[in-house]
Amino acid sequence: MATKIRLKRMGKKFYAFYRVVISDSRNKRGGKSIEEIGLYDPNKQPSLIQIDSERVQYWLGVGAQPTEPVLRLLTITGDWQKFKGLEGAEGTLKTPEDGPDAAARIEAIDAQAQKLKAAHSADAAKTAKADEQSQAE
Repeated sequence: MATKIRLKRMGKKFYAFYRVVISDSRNKRGGKSIEEIGLYDPNKQPSLIQIDSERVQYWLGVGAQPTEPVLRLLTITGDWQKFKGLEGAEGTLKTPEDGPDAAARIEAIDAQAQKLKAAHSADAAKTAKADEQSQAE
């Protein structure tokens, strides 16, 4: 039986996330899988990638072949380099920044937009007043 490490699509229309699964190569994309070994959510910033490194190493060791998208994910997490014995086994996985929550960031951006809007309207009022004075003369 030829096994593949592939993505299984989940979620709603236009808001998909994926599970990284081990399945028979003859099964459908969303069909029955042997084992679930991770998650991939491209909707978050930065994208959420959670893969069980031990299970990936096991399945690669017994001959499971990753698909191209999964191979890119394994390269990001460093699991592919670890399996092949290459440099860069720590990977390039980015984690979300620690800092103000989303509501606070939205509030700050909103406040900045209001300041810009007020400055723009003040400039527009000055130019309108200057135009009126030049027409009155």
